[in-house]
Parts: sequence; C-alpha cells; structure tokens
Amino acid sequence: MLSMVIDSISSFMYSKLLVIMLIGTGVYFTIRTRFPQVRLFRSACKAVMEKPDDEDAVSSFQALMVSTASRVGTGNIVGVSSAICIGGFGAVFWMWVIAIIGSASAFVESTLAQIYKKKGEDGTCYGGPAYYIEAALHCRPLAIAFCIAMIATYAFGFNMLASYNLQSTFAGFSFYHADVTPWIIGGILAVVTGWCLLGGGSRIVKVTSTLVPAMGVAYIVVALIVVVINIGYIPTVFAAIFEEAFDFKAIFGAFAGSAMMQGIRRGLYSNEAGIGSAPNAAASANVSHPVKQGLVQMLSVFIDTLLLCTATAMMCMSSGVAPSEALQGAPWVQAALQESLGTFGPVFITVSMVLFAFTTLLGNCFYCDNLLTYIHKKQPGRRFMAGFRVVCALVVFMGAGMEMSMLWNISDVLMGVMAIINIPVIILLSNTALKALRDYESQLKAGKNPVFKSADIGMKDKLDCWK
Repeated sequence: MLSMVIDSISSFMYSKLLVIMLIGTGVYFTIRTRFPQVRLFRSACKAVMEKPDDEDAVSSFQALMVSTASRVGTGNIVGVSSAICIGGFGAVFWMWVIAIIGSASAFVESTLAQIYKKKGEDGTCYGGPAYYIEAALHCRPLAIAFCIAMIATYAFGFNMLASYNLQSTFAGFSFYHADVTPWIIGGILAVVTGWCLLGGGSRIVKVTSTLVPAMGVAYIVVALIVVVINIGYIPTVFAAIFEEAFDFKAIFGAFAGSAMMQGIRRGLYSNEAGIGSAPNAAASANVSHPVKQGLVQMLSVFIDTLLLCTATAMMCMSSGVAPSEALQGAPWVQAALQESLGTFGPVFITVSMVLFAFTTLLGNCFYCDNLLTYIHKKQPGRRFMAGFRVVCALVVFMGAGMEMSMLWNISDVLMGVMAIINIPVIILLSNTALKALRDYESQLKAGKNPVFKSADIGMKDKLDCWK
C-alpha cells in the first residue's frame, strides 16, 4: 500500500509538476542569463583555477571537487543504467537536456549562495538555500522546511538507495543469496559507516577520498576503452538515442516509463541542478566575485552528466547487451563490461561501486551537519549528533534489503520536495543574481579581475562576507 502511494506521488511529480518546473526554470534562466553555458564557458574554466587570497581558504577548485564528489557516485552508474533499461536509449537525450538547461539553474542558485553566505568565527564561509531564504525572504520557517527536506533526502532517501546499489553489485557472484546476502552486506556497511561517522574511521575517510578521484578517472578510461572496442556500434547508438527521445506517442502513452520521464528523473538525481544541494558547497569557496563560483558550479553539472553519465551510457549501449527491466541497475553495467572485457569488467564495476557508494554515504551524512546547525542555531550537542549518526547507520542497514523500485521512488519524491521549495525561491531572487552577473561582465570587459561590492548592484542588506 505504502509503495503504491509513494509511486503515485513520484509519477505525478515527474510527469507533470517537476517537468514543467525544471525545464521551464532552466529555459527561463538560460534566456535571462543569455546562454552562459556557451558564452561564459571559458570564464568558468578560468575561475576553477583561480587561487584564493588566503592560502588556508577554500578555493573554487576545492569547492568544485566537494560538489562534484556529492554528485558523482552511484547515480552515474546505476542511475543511468536504470533510466535506459526502463525508458530506452532516448533517456540519455533527456539527461543531456536537463543538464544543459539545468546548469543555468545551478549557476543562479550557487551565485545566490555566495552572495548571502555567512562567515564563521574561524573565518571560514558557509551557506546555502536556508541562508538565502532567511536573509533575502525573511522566512525562517521555509528555510527550516528546506533543511528538513534535505536531511530526509540525503541522510535517509539517498543513503538507503546507495546501500542497496552497493550490495546489488555483488548479485552476479556465486556466493550471493537474495534472501540473506543483502542483509549481511548491509550489516557490515552499517557498522563501518557508523564507526566512521562517530569519529573512529578518519583513516578510512582519508583513504577513500584519495581513491575515489583516481577511480573516477579509471572509470572514464575503462568506458573509453569499451567504446573504442565497440566503435562500430556508436552510429547506431546515437541514431537510437534521438529516435527514441522524440517518440512522443510512447512518451505520452506511458509517461511513467518513458524516455523523457526517466531521463529527467535520473538526470536530476545525478547532477542535482536546481534542488539546492550544491549551493551548500559553493558557499564555502573564497572568491573575489560570487559569479565566479556560480560559473564553477555550472561546470560541475557538465562534468557530472555530459561526461560521466554519458561515459556509462555509451559503454553500456555500445556493448551489444540489450537493456531490460530485469537488468536495470548494476547488472546491466556488469554484463556490458563482461561482454567487452571478460571477467575483469564485473569486478571493476563492483570495486568502483563500493568506493563510490561508501564515500557517498559518508558525504551525505556530513552534508547534514551544517543543516542541523542551522536548525538549532548552534552546533548540536554530542549526544544528539551521536544519536543522529546511529540512526543514519541503521538506515543504511535497512536500505540494503529493501525493494529497488520503492527506494528509487522514495529518493525521487524527497529530492522533488527540495526542488519544489528551492526553485520558486531562486526565481524570486534571480534579479540579484542577474545584477551580479552584469556587474561581473562589465568588469571583465573593462579588463579587470572582477571584485564584488554589494553596493554596486544596489543591495541595501548587510552581508557577512561582502562590503
């Protein structure tokens, strides 16, 4: 019964409400900002490499890595696979669309996070949607509602799904028993996650944070090798993508399983553009102008969807292994790599998923610390945080043995709630971001390194980090 209710809510959100909101907002911001995805791409690349004035401060590159790390993970592998297995090859096209137009939304929300960020006692900066909602709209209850939605999404929805995705990669091995193995893996994962969250696993966190970027590069290299091996299939793959993407009879006849709906769902899950998560990382960067970090976060969406998600899609679609609902998730990716690379393929994907999923679990929980501090107006007590992290570990255990479709629906609904709160807010505040963009470009045309002063765009509100 509960599963049917959640499925109905998810179908409504992504067949009607969020399709209009995400695409409409993305197009609106793209037009109002005059296509920054193309026009300011070079500036975005330059901004990434800019060093902060304070050597100890968070750089644009570091903020990019934090936000990309939160995006890159199981969604790039399992999410893409599931979208294609259910919605067909055309889902890839709609992932591209949501990334390209969604990057404009990512630009606006991250620029706003920079403008309204706060400075801590130690000099570090922090912020996000909760802070620009309260500062600009003076509506703390709405800001708290967003915090609760994000905590529910990341600490619970996404973590249950990551746990399931991790254990599902072992399904192809001989020792796997569907009734027992998921709970065993979930138990081990919950214990290790709990240990790390409670402060005993700093070494593991350091090791994985080093390995994951390396694994990300290795993943792209392996994907390229598979594509080169199967290069003859590529023209057929691209033809199928565009043909199925515009099969409107299929789209509107069975929208829940259509390429458009699956592409939008999984594209949003992967790149997170517009839902309000990346601004929390964007606010931490030390830059001379808020627009610089907005452009950097726009670039992060490209890295995630146009690079990593496309790598997964091309690797699987060119393998010759036909997608099906029975293979959705890790099994299709493993089967595709086994077809091209033999026994090495499934093992490689399993190792990648373990690393991606584990760091995602930890990152999602630590993401919540700033949100809980905002709600409490101070750092929560040690007992409260210990209890919260124990609950997070139990959620990881539960997720490993739950049904996949229900977990996807829960994550989709919770993520959708974040978008429903954040998107209207950034539309209301978009004039501030647009004024900042015009100020940035005028200084750029004058041959200056843009420096932001709130008075230059007519802001009367006192800001913590800007004059």
